[in-house]
Amino acid sequence: MADTFSQIYLQFVFAVKGRQNLVQKQYKEELHKYITSLVQARKAKMLAIHCMPDHIHFFVGYKPTIYMPDFIKEIKVESNEFINSKKWVAGKFAWQEGYGVFSYGHSQIDTVCNYILNQEIHHSKKTFKQEYHDFLEKFAIEYKEEYLFDFID
Repeated sequence: MADTFSQIYLQFVFAVKGRQNLVQKQYKEELHKYITSLVQARKAKMLAIHCMPDHIHFFVGYKPTIYMPDFIKEIKVESNEFINSKKWVAGKFAWQEGYGVFSYGHSQIDTVCNYILNQEIHHSKKTFKQEYHDFLEKFAIEYKEEYLFDFID
């Protein structure tokens, strides 16, 4: 019997609601592990993850066993619930609506992993807003500024 084979590498990027700096350094490792477990439960492979105080990047080997918008929605909803259950923030934590997803080839895995794992260094030179605009331009994605994340200047 024939099987289905795929090789899809996707980087997801999304922000904390209101672009607040709510992800504290002491909780990052636990959050990374939790989101990794969510990704693995959906038959994808976590290649790299890094959460900044106001946004997150993660890179996966994606298996198209689940519709991509459902995949990311479930991860965002479940990680919201996890963060709120831990009471890591005063009030209610939430990710902003929307996300960026960018595809890569197998030969780019190491480069993308290094990029994600070195976010602190990268963001010492460039804001998240600049970074996100760069992604949209690099991938030739048409967009309207008013539909991007609520950026704080």
